[in-house]
Parts: sequence; structure tokens; C-alpha cells
Amino acid sequence: MTSRIQQLRSALIWLALIIPSAMLIGSICAGFLMSLHYVTDARFASPWFIYLLPLGGLLVGLLYHHFGGKSDEGNNLIMDQIHAPGGGVPTRMAPLVFLGTIITHLFGGSAGREGTAVQIGGSIASTLCRRLRLDPDSVKVLLMCGIAAGFGAVFGTPIAGAIFALEVLMIGRIRYESLLPCLIAAITADWTCRLWGAHHTHYAISYLTSIDPPSAFFHLELGIFLKVMLAAVLFGLAGTLFAKLTHGIGHVFKSTIKYPPLRPFIGGFIVIGLFLLVGTPDYLGLGVWSNNPDAVTISSLLSSPEIHHWSWFWKLLFTAITLGAGFKGGEVTPLFFIGAALGNVLAWVLNAPPSLFAAIGFVAIFAGATNTPIACTIMGIELFGATHGIYLAIACLIAYYASGHSGIYMSQRIAIPKFNDQDLAPEITLKELHSKKNKRNK
Repeated sequence: MTSRIQQLRSALIWLALIIPSAMLIGSICAGFLMSLHYVTDARFASPWFIYLLPLGGLLVGLLYHHFGGKSDEGNNLIMDQIHAPGGGVPTRMAPLVFLGTIITHLFGGSAGREGTAVQIGGSIASTLCRRLRLDPDSVKVLLMCGIAAGFGAVFGTPIAGAIFALEVLMIGRIRYESLLPCLIAAITADWTCRLWGAHHTHYAISYLTSIDPPSAFFHLELGIFLKVMLAAVLFGLAGTLFAKLTHGIGHVFKSTIKYPPLRPFIGGFIVIGLFLLVGTPDYLGLGVWSNNPDAVTISSLLSSPEIHHWSWFWKLLFTAITLGAGFKGGEVTPLFFIGAALGNVLAWVLNAPPSLFAAIGFVAIFAGATNTPIACTIMGIELFGATHGIYLAIACLIAYYASGHSGIYMSQRIAIPKFNDQDLAPEITLKELHSKKNKRNK
């Protein structure tokens, strides 16, 4: 009886920690989403804002240079603190990344929003840990809850948010002991975000929308299944290309431009040059919606049969330069765009349903770039329904393996290698692995 009372007491303490912090994270994410919508509409109303992107980049660079400290490490800092709790995540990370992302989107930088939400969640959770002087194990759990809350609230996918917080830390291993706290945090943050009136984009695909139960919960055609498997390899390779190009551009900027605030300043001019080259604003900002009904957006790629052959490449290039130069925001929403656009083209090549392959690419490229196939499968089901769950699952898993030991988060550790590689040290980070390979190749 005493043992059960202690367990109940411990559970109540954890709920008292998780629920208020998740509600705070959900509230800030709601404000962030509303602000993002407002500045995006402002940019649509004033297209000339794009020409101020270098000044916006300079402002972001100066903010982080003078006030950022370790905050500039972003999501990787949060992962490092989960693996080895130390100094914690600075409280100032939350307002800095909030403001930096809003500036990026106001002037047309191609970036996402998940990185901002995750950093807000991690910053708030870390601040709470310091105030309460929690032990290292409790710090790890609460930081994971912060990731889950931020991710779940900003996308409206709480189950995927909870799994993502566990799966993203270690390639090949999930810490199930933290699943329940993360799920409670993600659900609470998402619920709070919705109560504030923040709206999430509703994604829908036209393929088999009229199918009746029970087939609505399970659909499989051998021909489409084989085509999905082939396309998934390309989604995984595209995720690798995005990760390596973004990191490579970041390395070039850091090695050639010693004064950090100048990196996004110069990057802004490069993005303007690309914008003038392609002659369309479709690849600026989030890419989720547009004031132009003929624009290429994630929603149009999921609903329209029209083929856009190179949209995936342009969005990849715009985003890699924006983030590599030092602008703030996430990678995931641009990855959604890239994957949906690539799926759109592959459907044309393989004679497959365009809306279905756009939806599969939406989550599969995310799985390859972040090494989180389970979270991405669940996200696909949360967003698109269970009808195509088999296709979503196989695509995410194949893309995960096809991407190899690469990813957008360099602090990810490899717990179980994807392939038999005797040279990998136990729990080596992607950053350490790539550094080791670079030294070997010199």
C-alpha cells in the first residue's frame, strides 16, 4: 500500500509539473502561429518586403550575436542537454527564436516553424528545471516533454509530437519510459493552443476520399505499393540532400564570413537573387498558403493534379540558403513542401495518384531528414487519415534507411546503426561521425 501511495504521489507531482508548463508552451505557440499568420499576410500585401530581407537578416544576426550565447545552437543544444544535462537551455532562447523567426518570415525567408516551437518548449522546460533544481533524470524527462509540447501544438499532431520527442534523440532507439509524460504534455499543449483560437492548416487528399468503411481504414494495391517503395528511396535521398546542402552552406558561410551578423545579411541578397531568377514568390516563407490562387503551395500540391516539375528543387535551394546563412525558423514545414512537390513529380513519372504521392512525400522526406519514421507515420495518419496508413508506413521506413547516417539534427546519436558498420563508436553523434569521415577523406 505504501508503495502505491508513493507512486500516486509521484504521478501527481509530475502532472503538477507537466500540465502547467505544457499550457504555457501551448499558449506561446498559439501566439507564435497567430503572429506568423499576421506577418505572412503583411508580406503578401506588401511584396516589396522581400527587398528588406538582408536588413532583416542583419537584425537577426545582431540579436543572436549580442544576446544569443548558446541559443544559436538551437535544437541541437536541447538534444545535448537531454543526453548530458549541464548548463541547461537559456531562458532567452524562447523570445529570441520567436522574434528571429517572425523577422525571417516577414521579409520572405524560406523557413519553417517546428524549430521555433521546439526551442520555445525546451527553453521553458529547462527554465522550470533550474528553478526547481530537479535531478538530471527529471531534467531529461521534462526537456523531452517540452519538445513534445512544442511540436504537438504547432502542428496539431499531439501523438506524433510525443513520439517525435522520444525518437529524434537516438537513431534506432526510443525511451518508452518517457512516453506517457510526453503524450500528456503534447495533448495539453495542443488543446491549449486550440483554445486560444490558433488554427492549423487542414490537409486533405482526393485519392479514395469516397471509399466506405471498413476499407477506409485499410487500403492496399500491389501496383501502387511497389511504386511507393521506389519513390520512398528518392524521398530519403532528397532528405539527405537537404540536410547536407543546408549544413554545407552553413559551413561555407561560417568559414568565409567571420562576423556572424553579416552571414544572414549576405544570405538575404542571395535569396533575393534566386527570387528574381525564378520570377515567383512561391518559394518564400512557409509555402503553406498564398494570396494567389495559382501559387504552388503545400495545399495545392495535395489537391491539384497539375504537375510542377522543379518546385521541389527550388524550395530545397531557397530553404538551404536561408537557414544555412543564419536566418531562424525550422526545417520541417519546408520539408513538407519539398516532399509534396517531389511526390507530385514522381506520381507523373510512375503514373500514380498525384495527391496520394504528394501526401506520402510530405511525411517520408521528413522521416529521412530527421530519422523519425514512426513519428512521421503517425503524423501522416493524424493529418491524412488511416486509409493510406500502409503506404505512409512503408514510405517512411524506406526513406529512413535510404537517408543513411545523415540528418538535419547533428546532435542526434546513433544507438543502433542502420547498417552494419564496425567503425561506429557507441552512441556517436552525427556531427562526430561526419567529422570523422571528413578527416579520413583528407
